[in-house]
Amino acid sequence: MKNYPKVAVVILNWNGRFFLEKFLPSVYNSSYPNIEFVIGDNASTDDSLSFVRASYPKITILENTENYGFAGGYNHILSRVEADYFVLLNSDVEVTPNWIEPVIEMLERDTHLVAAQPKILAFHNKAKFEHAGAAGGYLDRYGFPFCCGRIMDKVEYDLGQYDDEKEIFWASGASLFIKSWAWKEAQGLDEDFFAHMEEIDLCWRLKRMGYRIGYCPDSTVYHVGGGTLNASNPQKTYLNFRNNLFMLQKNLPIGQLFTVIFIRFWFDFAALLKFAFDRKFKDAWAVSRAHQAFFLNIFKNAKKRKNHIKTENKTGQYKKSIINDFYLDKKQKFSDLDQESFF
Repeated sequence: MKNYPKVAVVILNWNGRFFLEKFLPSVYNSSYPNIEFVIGDNASTDDSLSFVRASYPKITILENTENYGFAGGYNHILSRVEADYFVLLNSDVEVTPNWIEPVIEMLERDTHLVAAQPKILAFHNKAKFEHAGAAGGYLDRYGFPFCCGRIMDKVEYDLGQYDDEKEIFWASGASLFIKSWAWKEAQGLDEDFFAHMEEIDLCWRLKRMGYRIGYCPDSTVYHVGGGTLNASNPQKTYLNFRNNLFMLQKNLPIGQLFTVIFIRFWFDFAALLKFAFDRKFKDAWAVSRAHQAFFLNIFKNAKKRKNHIKTENKTGQYKKSIINDFYLDKKQKFSDLDQESFF
């Protein structure tokens, strides 16, 4: 690649000294020649920034006045960054030296391809895909996200079975490459999400604008996952259920909106009962709170619906229910799914 567009690798930090100390060396040793490293800080109270200033004086530090969460945090930081490409990188990600070049080369080939992710493997078991992203994200007919290489809690080993470059529905926020002009045109992340599923909402909005999202298997990163909220945290349950409903209301075509959300309520009610049966009462209450928040914000989210769709791109949407496929039909690998049921 003769021309090297400027890339800003932006790590959002909140009290993340441990992860910065462990993973910044791999990021800092990236081989891409035209790069700026940015630590965006969400009002940390630990010594993470003093560590970065002392150990990496050439890294740009931009500070927020408060903890705006993942969505608001990145919006505030990226409004102060100038680059051709933004890379939103979690602090708990180890990268390989040549992780940037293949993704930028792929994005440069297609003006309509505006965002992408690398292959995301698990840091603690590098032979397996990682839950949050794996080999690219998809969405079923009822708004449940899943990945190539990860369906529900079933994660596959990376055997090279998903090494083809392809278009996906959403790219993981753990390592999200996006053209800066597309970020600005989409107006960034929805700050009301705070954290979780905000990148899926962003990708869906970009798809509704006619753009494409890609998966680049020639780039690999290793993600710890759960660095901020672990999988069993009731607050994570609340955010995931609430934000999924927010996302559906904002992006579904009006002809599908009421039916899909009605059916989702029944899926969510089943999840609530399962939590209660397993004596996870805080998680059950989190689902109930998520529904309350959905109704409290229903008019606010209605105003976010965009009617000026250019040419909606549905590639990566799954016409069936991934819940039924996984639990009833026992389809636990991406390759088991009916490939003709994808747009």
